[in-house]
Amino acid sequence: MAHTCQIEVRWGDSDRLGHVNNVLYAEYAQESRVRFFREAVTIGGPLHPLVVRKLSFDYLRPVTDETAPLTVELTIPKVGTSSFAVHQVMRDRTGAVCAEVDSVMVAFDPVTEQAVPLPDRIREQLRTHAPVDVTS
Repeated sequence: MAHTCQIEVRWGDSDRLGHVNNVLYAEYAQESRVRFFREAVTIGGPLHPLVVRKLSFDYLRPVTDETAPLTVELTIPKVGTSSFAVHQVMRDRTGAVCAEVDSVMVAFDPVTEQAVPLPDRIREQLRTHAPVDVTS
């Protein structure tokens, strides 16, 4: 099940061509991930910080002030012992896909500077946001 949120495009996000600057997509992806954890995952105890290990973008069509806001659909395609994958699809107000973002998040102990296992309860909650297999 995908988690969905709306991201507003701010006045200063556009470049001189009138398109949202490519670096802002990383901020939009971060905002969507933060909302996902606030709205869809119950921490229920201490959790080590999560850090981004990998982040990649496919820019498919420009976002402008006229095509904003963006709707971001977030799914968790893979959950490991200490890390999980995040897939985000960014759509404009017409529903057109503007960008796809893939990242890997890792539970991290800042004292040891090492990856640590995710709690079982968190891994189970993350698994409930796996993509729906439309071919079945």
